[in-house]
Amino acid sequence: MLSNGLERGFVERNLRLINNAKVGQDKVGWYIFTASENIKVYFDNYYKFLELSELKCQREIKDLDDKINGTSPVHEESLAFYRAKKIIIEQVLKHLYIYYSDSKNLTSIMTPWCFGTVVLEKIEIYRDKISKGQVQDPNIPEYPFFVLQYIDEIYKKTLLELFSFPEKALSMRWQYSELLKRYSKVLSNVTNSLQNVLSMIKSYEH
Repeated sequence: MLSNGLERGFVERNLRLINNAKVGQDKVGWYIFTASENIKVYFDNYYKFLELSELKCQREIKDLDDKINGTSPVHEESLAFYRAKKIIIEQVLKHLYIYYSDSKNLTSIMTPWCFGTVVLEKIEIYRDKISKGQVQDPNIPEYPFFVLQYIDEIYKKTLLELFSFPEKALSMRWQYSELLKRYSKVLSNVTNSLQNVLSMIKSYEH
């Protein structure tokens, strides 16, 4: 359970009702072969990782609040840095709550590295929304230029430090992107071949 009372989405009583070949149980506990990576991930280990990450996020936010409250408004760049980091940590916490409590989608269970890349992409999307004025966030000042600049500079490093990941952890998503490109290319080739066959059939009909 998380500090705000949220319970794990997939508890044992739910897991026993799941009819899915990727979900099983061994002497260590319940596990799933994840959709994205096809790696065995134990539910208990994943949830413990999120619980530990929540505690880290809460400590970071408290520290950042203290720094923001103790910094003079004239120190705009320092405040922008603290606010940028707070935005990043709050986004982590927001999506951590979503994935932790999800009791319907098995895709919410993943390796810590995969979770890191998912959150990284969510932060990039949120950053773009801030730049377009599409979100209201108490951490965004009237002129958010410096905040956006600092988000760009620190969001990857902040995630690596928060999750205690090596640098290569967040590069994994590019491997997924490359796989998608390959599948898209194969699909495109198949589609082109079918179109050629249909064209040949039509030409024979005429």
